[in-house]
Amino acid sequence: MTIEMIPFEADRLLDWSDLGAAILDGHTRPRAEIGDTFLYRGADTMLTRSAWIDGLGIAVKTANIMPGNPSRGEPMIHGAVNLYDDLDGSLEAIVDFHLVTKWKTAGDSVLGAKLLARPNSRCILIIGAGTVGRNLREAYGATFPGARFMVWNRTPAGAEAMAAEYPDTLVATDLETAVGTADIVTSATMSSTPILRGEWLQPGQHIDLIGAYRPDMREADDAVLRRANLFVDSRETVLDHIGEFKDPLARGVITRDDVQGDLYDVADGAFRRDEGDITLYKNGGGAHLDLMTSRYILNAWRNR
Repeated sequence: MTIEMIPFEADRLLDWSDLGAAILDGHTRPRAEIGDTFLYRGADTMLTRSAWIDGLGIAVKTANIMPGNPSRGEPMIHGAVNLYDDLDGSLEAIVDFHLVTKWKTAGDSVLGAKLLARPNSRCILIIGAGTVGRNLREAYGATFPGARFMVWNRTPAGAEAMAAEYPDTLVATDLETAVGTADIVTSATMSSTPILRGEWLQPGQHIDLIGAYRPDMREADDAVLRRANLFVDSRETVLDHIGEFKDPLARGVITRDDVQGDLYDVADGAFRRDEGDITLYKNGGGAHLDLMTSRYILNAWRNR
């Protein structure tokens, strides 16, 4: 079998709506077997995520997350994604790490927003002006055409640089004010302490949390979780592993029953809202999503 080497240039073949459909289809298959390994060295993280879904195959993704890299002029994250055949376990493809991460991460978030946000959402706030923030701008722009965007960043110069790259994107200088005027708030920061406050939220908003990926990281305070209807992409990969939920669960702020659904519950109608509901979706980005995304990318590459 020929091993496909899929470069980032495959980006031009992909579509956010098609990826969302592929992810939902993946969740109609048998539940994924997932194994995550976290190794730490101070602020650095080596994260290996593996998933096996009957009919889709096996994916192993390694991400080396080094927060000090940007100061050295390097990307914060390096890694690789190996995709294996479901039948015989042979290596089918090595997919560009940054391509999979871009489409998996932003695709997961916009799928959650399509399921939970008001369809007429017209103001979208992006918190964090890094690479993920830019990917979110592309994904949300394609999913909510006609929406206007704001971006807030701890360093205003970062927000200004990002806003200059995209039309209809303004710099938000005060986070509280920006949150209060947004229909959708999507947050992708490296914060270890909450920056999003529950007292700022407005009825009908959708909150999309991406940044926290370690047990010691959070972007939203306890009041956000108390006020919102809670959804996650995967109970298995979020609740006991990511600080956004692990910490408040341990302290009794919320219970596991407060989580109303994950993507395996979509077919059963769990993802629904009333007009005034505040909804929250935690994008945990588990390995099963890397597998679904990599398989979608490989199919698009072969059909090019």
